[in-house]
Amino acid sequence: MKQLRKILFPFAGLYYIITLLRNKAYDLGYFSHKEYDVPIICIGNLNTGGTGKSPMTEYLIRCLKDQYRIATLSRGYGRKTKGYLQVFSNSVAQDVGDEPLQFARKFGDIIVSVCEDRQFGISQLLKIKPAPEVFILDDAYQHRKVKAGFQIVLTAYHDLFVDDYLLPVGNLREPRNGVDRAQVIIVTKCPADVSQEDRGLVIKKLNPSSSQKVYFTTIRYSDRIVSNGARWAISELKGKKITLVTGIANPIPLVNHLQGLQLDFDHKVFRDHHNFASSEIKELESCEFILTTEKDYVRLAPLIKNTPLYYLAIEISFVADETLFAQQVLSFVNEFN
Repeated sequence: MKQLRKILFPFAGLYYIITLLRNKAYDLGYFSHKEYDVPIICIGNLNTGGTGKSPMTEYLIRCLKDQYRIATLSRGYGRKTKGYLQVFSNSVAQDVGDEPLQFARKFGDIIVSVCEDRQFGISQLLKIKPAPEVFILDDAYQHRKVKAGFQIVLTAYHDLFVDDYLLPVGNLREPRNGVDRAQVIIVTKCPADVSQEDRGLVIKKLNPSSSQKVYFTTIRYSDRIVSNGARWAISELKGKKITLVTGIANPIPLVNHLQGLQLDFDHKVFRDHHNFASSEIKELESCEFILTTEKDYVRLAPLIKNTPLYYLAIEISFVADETLFAQQVLSFVNEFN
């Protein structure tokens, strides 16, 4: 691996120059961006994938939806369509992407949309009557044509961006100093018992500016599995022959959680946002019982007909300072009212 990195370092250097010049062009006004007189919250990361953007998006929806009309805008990664689309609970994952469909099915009282051009997507959302009052951009930190007023960068506890390298040597989409654009850094997927001392060491390592706030979250798994409205206690899976199917960036926390529950399962691993081939579906339908993630479920549910298929939902849980974070978000949104 070290030898491979040595070979790829010149390409990382070229990537660094390209991304640095691009960011400088935006910072100095050579590339134009658009600001809006509505609150726009952007969730993103410097690393590619696996930091928990979707649970964070869902957290913000829960935080704001009872007070404001919310719209989410995603690229719709993995979809086979182009352009702006509004996402409904009966949409198809292949048309709108798995995560936006997950949002639409879970939150019936918000507007969910996809568009690879964030400016055009926002312009379409603003035509809706009544117009959304808060916009949440999912995975849009590098899409600088829109200048969001409140930017959140996520980084996983065991994979901090400060320990990573630029593509193709590592997984950074842009240089580490790209974090300077964010108002908030959230360290995700922390151990539930992470100590205040350990959090302090991470903050020291991240070296945030005086204006940036750092928060810590962990994953909270549901104690029930769900399928088309049916719910079981996950403890009832003990003794069952389970096939775990994951098409997410980092399934290790889920695997560790299920092993901690002393469940016996065979794990079939697919790449993030995987579109399942008919041969793969045929193989999965020979399984006795399938457990998957919520976003994999929205892709698999229309395809799996003859095998019980359930998902285990997750939420993020703040290790500390949740009230402070919620107040910071609400304070930003209230500036526009």
